[in-house]
Amino acid sequence: MVELQTGQDDNGRRLDRILRKALPDHSLSLIHRLLRQGKVLVNGKPAGPETRVQEGSVIKIELLLTNIKQKVNENGASPTPLPEVLWQGCGIIVFNKPAGLATHGLTSINTMVNENFADTLPHSLSFKPGPLHRLDKPTSGAIAFSQTLEGAQFFSRLLRERRVVKTYLAIVEGVIPAGETWQDTLLRDRARKKTFTAGGAGTQCALTKIRPVFGNDRYTLIEAQIATGRTHQIRAQAAARGHPLAGDRKYGGRGILGERDFFLHAWKIEFNGNLVVAPLPESFLSRISAFFGREFAQ
Repeated sequence: MVELQTGQDDNGRRLDRILRKALPDHSLSLIHRLLRQGKVLVNGKPAGPETRVQEGSVIKIELLLTNIKQKVNENGASPTPLPEVLWQGCGIIVFNKPAGLATHGLTSINTMVNENFADTLPHSLSFKPGPLHRLDKPTSGAIAFSQTLEGAQFFSRLLRERRVVKTYLAIVEGVIPAGETWQDTLLRDRARKKTFTAGGAGTQCALTKIRPVFGNDRYTLIEAQIATGRTHQIRAQAAARGHPLAGDRKYGGRGILGERDFFLHAWKIEFNGNLVVAPLPESFLSRISAFFGREFAQ
């Protein structure tokens, strides 16, 4: 028997949604089967998936489920230090994610945030701190996390209303002499984990404004401001125009000696009157110097 108690953020939420958050290691089909079989009790009574749960309710699950609240650092070691904090407020915190650190997964910034915040957040089954958008593992820069449910809801509303502006810096192959607006429909191939510019059903609109910063006859450093946040948006759109990111082999870029990945940095994020700037990592600055023979003024 597993016993859980709801907190303030759980008040009025559906039971199935609470259980999905509280039991992240178990499938939705298993959760619904337990509910159908009457093996989930709320305050001692069997409850269905649509049951609205109140704060302070006791949920009992008639099944031995392990690792529900298992922490990565079981040996008592201190949590892994978080990346640099760029901004904090309104239940939101913005980090400067280093390249090579995944957004999700066991060894990810998401895990690090939950380790560090575990003892400081109000008790809740429904809410866990999490990324409010994502960055690819090789991409560095500003990434926003929720610290509270209110912060998550607030940022999500800003995203829906397109009031979050994200600006990236990237090194692309070829010459881009002037500003451009890239507007495409994108198709995501989930099996290949790759995004393509395409038309027709099942596609998503993507809009990116490009401004060249400086360049040479082989590469251009560009500023890319995205109005939409599609998976691999900049990478796919750049490749479709014959300007794949330098080093981005997945999208047709040439490999760079001594480098494993491409150079893409989430430089600025603007929301609700706030402008947050993420300094470029030293590896990116060094590559700019090597490619263009000049420094980038941040």
